[in-house]
Amino acid sequence: MRPHIQRSLGALAAILLTFSAAYADTDADAKAGPRDRPRQRVVPHELPEHREPLDSFALIQALNADLLSHDSATQTLERWCATRHLASPAKVVAERDRTISKPVTAEQRQTLKVSDKEPVQYRRVRLRCGGHVLSEADNWYVPSRLTAAMNQQLETTDTPFGRVVQPLKFQRHTLNSKVLWSPPPAEERSAPRDIPREVLQHRAVLTLPDGTPFSMVTETYTREVLGYAPLANNEPGFAEVMLAYHSFRNENITSRPSRSALSGS
Repeated sequence: MRPHIQRSLGALAAILLTFSAAYADTDADAKAGPRDRPRQRVVPHELPEHREPLDSFALIQALNADLLSHDSATQTLERWCATRHLASPAKVVAERDRTISKPVTAEQRQTLKVSDKEPVQYRRVRLRCGGHVLSEADNWYVPSRLTAAMNQQLETTDTPFGRVVQPLKFQRHTLNSKVLWSPPPAEERSAPRDIPREVLQHRAVLTLPDGTPFSMVTETYTREVLGYAPLANNEPGFAEVMLAYHSFRNENITSRPSRSALSGS
């Protein structure tokens, strides 16, 4: 079994444990019978539900497992975007950032197995699906190991790297996978918590079928993979959201209030 698949199975196990913990809570809603429990339609950005932090954490773990078990991050994000209904069509596009430059390090050259004189190109992009910036990626790649057409496309267009080099039938080898956020302790879970912008980070090497490395990437995934960007407590609208949230829970209404209730109008 490939090592990254083993890691993905471990991540999936974490997801199951997360959901088990979420639904083992002994709050009033969990104790209520099926007939007594109101059917709540919650939009996380507007009305965070009591278990929302755990749900968000489980989603992050699910994306982590998906990335670990597939070679193309671009294709994984497009599937994720489609499954989560983040945009239609669910197509990931790259936004090139030419204002940032990060020279390749000696350690990276060693990982890529190139000499000090071998050219290594740097490419910084934001991967977007619809209105959601899902990740920001730093990519160091070896032009001599790509075709001339691929190099031209990478230099002159904003096409995602994974889509450009897909004909190479490359393999992805994860060097490091780190979840950057976890939900607060159970005793602090009575109120919604803001989720930081960066929630997951991967470092990986892409290789040709014969094992030759040609790219090294650092990908930082944002909270927008969850489908929303929660308000911070110092952002406009936070007080109104909290007021609506507590009113929602206290009154046990069965449907989401209108947007005008949230805006205060």
